Amino acid sequence: MTEKEKRDLGYLYDANYDSDLLHEIEVCNDLCFEFNQTRPSHRDVQKEILRRILGEMGENITINAPFWCDYGYNTTVGDFFFANHNCQILDGGKVTFGDHVFIAPNCIFTTAEHAIDAEQRNAGLEVALPITVGNNVWFGAGVIVLGGVTIGDNVVIGAGSVVTRSIPSGVIATGIPARVIRQITEADKKRYPSFE
Repeated sequence: MTEKEKRDLGYLYDANYDSDLLHEIEVCNDLCFEFNQTRPSHRDVQKEILRRILGEMGENITINAPFWCDYGYNTTVGDFFFANHNCQILDGGKVTFGDHVFIAPNCIFTTAEHAIDAEQRNAGLEVALPITVGNNVWFGAGVIVLGGVTIGDNVVIGAGSVVTRSIPSGVIATGIPARVIRQITEADKKRYPSFE
């Protein structure tokens, strides 16, 4: 069994010394570099590069440079996806974003979990756990989401949070580790002033 097959089945795999996986990361990193060097005003060129990076991509996508991911093909984004500057996706495992997902600057989504045993870790072994994000989710600045997490629909993750476990739909979660602090209600529509 190849290291990639082990990874995709959820087993410990050689993420650091396997030449095939290292080549795939190198190809993706080169594409990310190309994306990051493209002028921000050349959105059409950026979108073409993103189509070569991402596994699937919906309509009306905006990602602000710099943007980095490991493999690219393991990441799927839905319609009206927005990621602000310095979004990093370590996508050894599948990373799936629904529609209308908004990501503030400096957010990290990492499916990688290194072996706890030092001997295994030093041998380059890790496991890749998937991340699934529903529709209408907003991540505040500096959020970190770890592998094995599912985030429901209509969720706000507060700035600086570290999401270590799944979050249900319709809530605000914040903290280290992120915890649900309350439901999102109709009253939230009146939280900010609006000109009518």
